[in-house]
Amino acid sequence: MSISVVILAAGQGTRMKSTTPKVLHEISGKPMLFHAIDAAQKISDDITVVLYHQAERIQETIEAYYSGIHFHMQDSVQFPGTGGAMKGVTVKHSKALILNGDMPLVTMSALESLMQGDADINMSVIKLDNPTGYGRVVINQGNVVEIVEEKDCIPAQKEIQTVNAGVYCVKKELLERYIPHLNNDNAQKEYYLTDIIKMAVDEGKIVHPVMVDEEEFKGVNSKLDLAHAEEIMQRRIKTEWMKAGVSMRLPETIYIDSRATFEGECILENGVSIQGAAYIIASHIKTHSVIEDAHIENSDVGPMGRVRPHSTLIDTHIGNFVEVKKSTLTGVKAGHLSYMGDATIDAGTNIGAGVITCNYDGKNKYPTKIGKNVFVGSDTQLVAPVTIEDDVMIAAGSTINKNVAQGELAISRAPLRTVKNFFYKFFGDK
Repeated sequence: MSISVVILAAGQGTRMKSTTPKVLHEISGKPMLFHAIDAAQKISDDITVVLYHQAERIQETIEAYYSGIHFHMQDSVQFPGTGGAMKGVTVKHSKALILNGDMPLVTMSALESLMQGDADINMSVIKLDNPTGYGRVVINQGNVVEIVEEKDCIPAQKEIQTVNAGVYCVKKELLERYIPHLNNDNAQKEYYLTDIIKMAVDEGKIVHPVMVDEEEFKGVNSKLDLAHAEEIMQRRIKTEWMKAGVSMRLPETIYIDSRATFEGECILENGVSIQGAAYIIASHIKTHSVIEDAHIENSDVGPMGRVRPHSTLIDTHIGNFVEVKKSTLTGVKAGHLSYMGDATIDAGTNIGAGVITCNYDGKNKYPTKIGKNVFVGSDTQLVAPVTIEDDVMIAAGSTINKNVAQGELAISRAPLRTVKNFFYKFFGDK
């Protein structure tokens, strides 16, 4: 890898109107900054993230998932702005690609297009049908000659449709020369990275415009932008998985986390939500079911099923309104209206309607272990910790708070008492 990457993530992001740093707002299960880091890691072994606002929180979040990332603290008081963010940054390789941490839709192929050629600076540009509000990039004989803010444009320049997309690939030696000479002689009193373009042009350096896709270089500055970016990311994720063989009914209604993985022939019905690093193999997830960080193999879930984190389902049927949490089910049938938490359940076992594991006493969680070929009758409460051995029958309506040995029937019911003609005594004669 012969290029360094610098990701600018120091801004306050006030338009997000949130106490969460802008770059940590999630898109398809990951902070938007992580999407930029993932793309950068595919092209570089030297990545620097520039921080300032809530720097400690952002750095801790990154370090929990990545190693080998360098960090630089912007002196935003003395040197605000994008140019100020680059003051003091050192890079390893002969070229540096400068990205923004709020561009989660950027791809490796888009970044590679900026790395090509021998220009002193490759500058990303977008062609807009309506460039109103943007600074224009003036191109002459194939090279950039000027960036003109709209308020400074003459009428002919206002007709220009090429605008700055905000990502640059710059030779290291130019950065080392130009960045120290940036000034804040402007209305905002900020140091602008775009000023290096003028410095390069004035020196006769080659600044090459690279036309990029507006969608990939879309910045996220508000909750509305975040929602739009999520829609685009979801469309990409689902398109790739459908190409890989996953069937989706009404895919626009389905949510798939960027960390999820599918294998074999899987079916996702409308309204399904696949969250976290779910791993789904040859399974059918039915309408409006939710899978969170779970392993589902050769099984079907739903409709209206929920499989929570740290659960494994193999050769299992989970029906409507069934919830599984931190449990391993192998060859199990649970048709409807049940909860299995902190449980291990073996092959051939049937869980009746309304069965729950009572796994929490208000302080601690306890395990339930159910063996093979167990029939658990409807409306049974399994009070953990409890072990049900193989070949057991549990009568409907039972509360099981002791272990049950192999082959036994367990039944726990209060005797039925009837009062003759009570209805008529209570409500009066017919």
